[in-house]
Formats: sequence, structure tokens, C-alpha cells
Amino acid sequence: MGDNELDQGKRRFLLTATGVAGGVATAAAAVPFVASMLPSERARAAGAPVEADISNLAPGEKVTVEWRGQPVWIVRRTPEMLESIKGSADKVADPRSERKPGELTPAYARNEFRSIKPEVFVAVGICSHLGCSPQDKFKAGAEAFEGNWKGGFYCPCHGSLFDLAGRVYKNKPAPDNLKVPPYKFLSDTRILIGEDSKGA
Repeated sequence: MGDNELDQGKRRFLLTATGVAGGVATAAAAVPFVASMLPSERARAAGAPVEADISNLAPGEKVTVEWRGQPVWIVRRTPEMLESIKGSADKVADPRSERKPGELTPAYARNEFRSIKPEVFVAVGICSHLGCSPQDKFKAGAEAFEGNWKGGFYCPCHGSLFDLAGRVYKNKPAPDNLKVPPYKFLSDTRILIGEDSKGA
């Protein structure tokens, strides 16, 4: 075998080895990249239903839980709060939750109180105007924004008002009622937010 043939053999071996090494390196570099596009455990958990225990929630109180990175309010309404909802129907823009019914209000909450059980209200605590978080103003009486305030939610960013069923007042910046997320009762004191297979 001549020197020339020997040099060509070495060259072929080196080219093959370099190609194989390059392919291995490319595959090794691609694995983390492809893995980074898969949802993380945290991201999968963020979309999962959230269970809330309301056994210690007293009448007239609100608790906030996080679901999909959003605040979800759970309010245990008193008989007086429920009466105030009945009295605010003429003041709100969408009293029967007919706007965007499937998107904002599930069928089982498309009622006067916007809830499965009248005394328990569940809503996403984000204003439908620009995404601010309204404040709870449960105490009835004269307020700077409403002379005959019956209680509800007030968004200080742009002045939107919502009654105790999350229904937006007429002629306010917010275009829609507060969103009612999918939810169901697991028991009298446990609520699953994010799943409503039976809606009860």
C-alpha cells in the first residue's frame, strides 16, 4: 500500500469520525432545547384544578385562592348580602349574565346569584376592563362612588363597580361581569376550582 493510499484512508477515517462526533454533539445540544419546549411540572400544576377548604370561612368573609395564576375569590354571603343582590338588578348592565355566557358564566351559575349555592360566591378577582383587581367593599351605606351602596366590589383604577354577584354596574368602564370559573362542590366545605364535570 502506497503512502498516497494510506493518506486517503486516514483522511476518510478522520472525515467519518468528525461527522459522527458532529452528529453526536448536535443531538446532545438539541436534547435540552427540545426538553425546554415541553411544559414543566410547575406549568402543568399551574393549570390543574385547585381545592379550597371553606370550613373556616365565616358569613360575610372572603378568601382568595390562586388558580392558573389568577386570584379566585370565594365569598360566604349573608342573607343581607343576598337581599342586596336582588335590589341591584336594575343598576347592573347584565343582570342575567347573558353576555358571553359560556365564557364568563357557566350554565349552573347563570342565575340571580351567579352561583351553585346562593350563599357561596366564586369568581375570578380580575376586572373585565383592564385586568386590575377590584377591592371588596362589603359594608352597605353611603360611599363616595355610590350614595346608596349595598355592598360589592370596587375597582379603584378606573371606577368600575360590581355588586355582590360580580355583576358590573351600568355606565362603568368594565364591559362585563366578573368571570365565574368552572368549579364544583366536593362536599359542603370543599370546592374544586378548575373542574365542573357535574357543576354541583
